[in-house]
Amino acid sequence: MLNETLKMEKPMLKPIKLGELDLSNRFAMAPLTRQRAAAGLVTTLLHAEYYAQRATAGLIISEASQISPRGMGYPNTPGIYSQKQVEGWKLVTEAVHAREGKIFCQLWHVGRHSHPLLQEDGGLPVAPSAVAEVGHVTTLKGKMDPVVPHPLSKTEIEQIIADYSKAARNAIDAGFDGVEIHGANGYLIEQFLNDNSNLRTDEYGGSIANKIRFALEVTAAVVREIGPDKVGIRLSPSGTNFGVRNSDPVATFTQLIERLNTFNLAYIHLIEPFAHLIEGLPQYLPKPTSYFRPMIQTVLISGAGYTFATADEAIKNGDADMIAFGRDFISNPDLVYRYERQKPLNAYDTETFYGGDSRGYTDYPFYGRSNQL
Repeated sequence: MLNETLKMEKPMLKPIKLGELDLSNRFAMAPLTRQRAAAGLVTTLLHAEYYAQRATAGLIISEASQISPRGMGYPNTPGIYSQKQVEGWKLVTEAVHAREGKIFCQLWHVGRHSHPLLQEDGGLPVAPSAVAEVGHVTTLKGKMDPVVPHPLSKTEIEQIIADYSKAARNAIDAGFDGVEIHGANGYLIEQFLNDNSNLRTDEYGGSIANKIRFALEVTAAVVREIGPDKVGIRLSPSGTNFGVRNSDPVATFTQLIERLNTFNLAYIHLIEPFAHLIEGLPQYLPKPTSYFRPMIQTVLISGAGYTFATADEAIKNGDADMIAFGRDFISNPDLVYRYERQKPLNAYDTETFYGGDSRGYTDYPFYGRSNQL
């Protein structure tokens, strides 16, 4: 056990309350798409080993898991909509809990970031409006140009909100401690938030109050289903993924966060932008975490680009309550131990990030010993 002096010297080791959970430290394992789901988009014992290896994180946020077949945007990503998927995720949650870890399931709908080759029926992906994104979509046949998506009707929006609610219930049935609504990175919820991807003229478009409506309705449905103490949401206030653009992101996310505060969520998770992605876009905040910190009335998780030193600084300054690490958790299953003991980090191998088997997944060594649990 670490003594109290060490905890004082190491801000990231201080325990924290998140909803009804007592977390042992301020480390969050960021949601990381790894594309290793089996047939039926089901998680397996390999996933269980991977997550259990990293259970010393204060909180694990699972890889993004689509809430319906229509929500899929990459090959071999797990779902949380079928009973077989629920059973697969039970292997993971049981393994994490056996090591006294805590884990939330990230709920995902990619919206327009999909392709007919990724849709069960070969149909079009869906989005707020019939506007194609920028870039490419990854399919089993390689990278494809994006297609113009099908604009959602109000009835279809209601069905997607119901899918989020059902997925949240499935996650709890699978043994997760809670869920994180993925509202970031250019996917469906963020497509509603942005001007150039949401051209609607009904109650879901136009004004900021209308553009944030979908995010709030999803959150309300999930909270009704499983309770606010088990719900977090991830946002990217300075996000530009897949070409989304917002003419007034500060006002948009100010209104959204003010409304989210009324739900008493377990946490809000903000993504910091990389400077080159917002170069020439002065409307975007270079440091959204510190800007929005005074507005957020729950636990604030911040992620993207942190080192141990900058994480310590953010916790000491009160800019964030927890820090999410991504790539460093991929290559260092014992990241918390290495922080505690000031040990060097394993380098990560980007070639094994997406798809494959145990290589680059469960074979990174713990410090001074093998990767065996």
